[in-house]
Amino acid sequence: MENLFAYGSLREEEVQKTVFGRILQGVPEKLLGYEVKRIEIEEEFGLENYPIITPTEDDSDCIEGIVYELTVQELQLSDTYEGNSYSRIQVPLKSKQMVWAYSAKL
Repeated sequence: MENLFAYGSLREEEVQKTVFGRILQGVPEKLLGYEVKRIEIEEEFGLENYPIITPTEDDSDCIEGIVYELTVQELQLSDTYEGNSYSRIQVPLKSKQMVWAYSAKL
């Protein structure tokens, strides 16, 4: 099993049902030393704004999200859902566990 920190649309039940075929059960958690910024991504009908985590190196900066336990196959489904503008990286949470999260593709 893999742990994924979700801070955006993957927390929404309708998105979870579409992507994973089920509603996920998660645990609230905090990502320290990061902030949420917005990026523009070209979509079929124009530019759309999406959230993205950005490191600040300041532990007073914090993003609240939810950690979900996923199978390897479900993690691959979330990669497909996030698309080419995001990449999956490992980040340390307040609880000190290392988890996957999505950030801007470099």
